Amino acid sequence: MTKTERYKNIIKYFQENKPIAETELIYENPFSLLVAVILSAQCTDKRVNLITPDLLKLYPTPKKMAEAEVFEIFEHIKSCSFPNNKAKHLVEMAKSLVENFNSVVPNNIEDLQKLQGVGRKTANVIVSVIYNKPAMAVDTHVFRVSNRLGLTTNSKNVLTTEKELVKNIPEKLLPIAHHWLILHGRYVCTAKKPKCNECELQKWCKSFNLINT
Repeated sequence: MTKTERYKNIIKYFQENKPIAETELIYENPFSLLVAVILSAQCTDKRVNLITPDLLKLYPTPKKMAEAEVFEIFEHIKSCSFPNNKAKHLVEMAKSLVENFNSVVPNNIEDLQKLQGVGRKTANVIVSVIYNKPAMAVDTHVFRVSNRLGLTTNSKNVLTTEKELVKNIPEKLLPIAHHWLILHGRYVCTAKKPKCNECELQKWCKSFNLINT
């Protein structure tokens, strides 16, 4: 099977069986999603969704969060991973939004990465989810699933994975394809015990077919 055929069949499967796929982070506006994505680094969406309601009730805008002390933010996010660093990132991110972007979350990857705590993955999530731009955020799930399925060729880093996926997935499908791969990795193609016997992508999965031939 060629890589082109693999992409075609996997995309067709998702389009027919998962026509709706979206982030599991709960958010109300661009700022609240940005906060949630920063908190989600090495932390589950479930945990983040428990944290953000109270946090954003007190600090609903960049201005409010920029005025907070780091220790105040820490108290509300201490149940997530790396709360000290993330508390600092959130305050500095909010200050930068106020001072440099008129409190508006940027709509491009370059400006987003100027914000504290925002790397390429987070920036891609924001432009894809909020602004529906053709971007592919590569987290641990996307990286793992892409390699296992054979959508990428023994990719060693997330940037290479991102470029290969962007090259082979139709531009208009990139925003939803990001969620297809994440959710597949979260619930089916899991890290330690992938549910291969339940997976409907078996016939096109490079790893499954290598093991079972």
